[in-house]
Amino acid sequence: MELEKIIEKITQYRNRKGYTYENMAHDLHITPAAYRKIETGETKLTVERLFKIAEILDIKVSDLLNEEKSTIYNQDLKDNAIGHQQIENLHQENKEVYQELLKAKDEQIALLKEMLDKK
Repeated sequence: MELEKIIEKITQYRNRKGYTYENMAHDLHITPAAYRKIETGETKLTVERLFKIAEILDIKVSDLLNEEKSTIYNQDLKDNAIGHQQIENLHQENKEVYQELLKAKDEQIALLKEMLDKK
């Protein structure tokens, strides 16, 4: 995933939370101008800072990195009404199933090798 897309997602999540550059800068212990440079790409985003930003926004780092298999619906209602937001992320569930399938495949290969060695 391109860095620009990650930064774009950070901006989207920050806006959904109603956070300003100042809020983010305060929590990151940097100046608002320094934070702005992160979102504009003038300053490189470090892995450490990515994790801290995800923590501040109360999201998983994978939410920022995973552009596929994530569908985000956001409805911004006026007059302080509660907005409806649904985030669907099947990646982790699919990853666990995939890992189980790989493990079963490896076990089957080992069994077949064992059977061939006995012949």
